Amino acid sequence: MRKLVIRVVDIKGGCSAYKLGDKIVLDEGYRVNLKESTAICMHSLGSIFPYYNMLYAGGDPKRLGLLEKGNPNSLPRVRCLDPNDYTGGGSTTFEMECVEE
Repeated sequence: MRKLVIRVVDIKGGCSAYKLGDKIVLDEGYRVNLKESTAICMHSLGSIFPYYNMLYAGGDPKRLGLLEKGNPNSLPRVRCLDPNDYTGGGSTTFEMECVEE
């Protein structure tokens, strides 16, 4: 079964929902796997929604500007919508990849 794994790779400020290494696992690219997911925050889903289906379907993250600058072999990344400088929350960065099991 293919899965989309979304991992927390960086947190700026403080985040009450995630810690480094937490993950959201989507079975078949769309069903949340509650046994393998460690945390899910509604704020972060706003950043993930535009890309999860495209990435699972094999779309090109480079065309969307989702790769780490200067590293064409990086995994696609998105950041949480929380503007931590103003809210005191955390700006969490996620890396996304499809895996086969």
